[in-house]
Amino acid sequence: MKNGGVILYPTDTVWGIGCDATNAEAVRRVYDIKKREDSKALICLVDSPDRLARYVRNVPDVVWDMVDLTTKPLTVIYENATGLAPNLLAEDGSVGIRVTAEAFSKELCFRFQKPIVSTSANISGEPTPRTFDEISEEIKESVDYVVRYNQRCKEKHQPSSIVKVRANGEFEIIRQ
Repeated sequence: MKNGGVILYPTDTVWGIGCDATNAEAVRRVYDIKKREDSKALICLVDSPDRLARYVRNVPDVVWDMVDLTTKPLTVIYENATGLAPNLLAEDGSVGIRVTAEAFSKELCFRFQKPIVSTSANISGEPTPRTFDEISEEIKESVDYVVRYNQRCKEKHQPSSIVKVRANGEFEIIRQ
């Protein structure tokens, strides 16, 4: 990923296609692999609230309450992203970021020291694969590296909840 590579990796939700969230060329490759328009923003993972604060200006206090109260992974869409690849962001400059608590993805983010793109491992418009075995060969062959960890897990994972938070603390539930 340090050289712009794209990986296929297990996350705290479903398997993801990932890359350096600060590298616009790597992000473009993810859009190409997914056959997705770049007008649809991608989300990314970070390993800690401290790292989140490096890429979002003024995280509203309500976010920390939501994170503490949720029982499943929560992606928050923030209005005021900074320091990320421009093509990662939505047209309004917002970005979805999730602080991962799952051991593997948390360690990966920690070791990489930057946010990592985390978008479902499917062609845009196709069903989200919930196990490694459900990922198409086309996706597996399109990435530079496939993580071996957790490939045999048969537990059906779900995508995260998504909440959009405005700078004033108002929020909207996008996906439960």
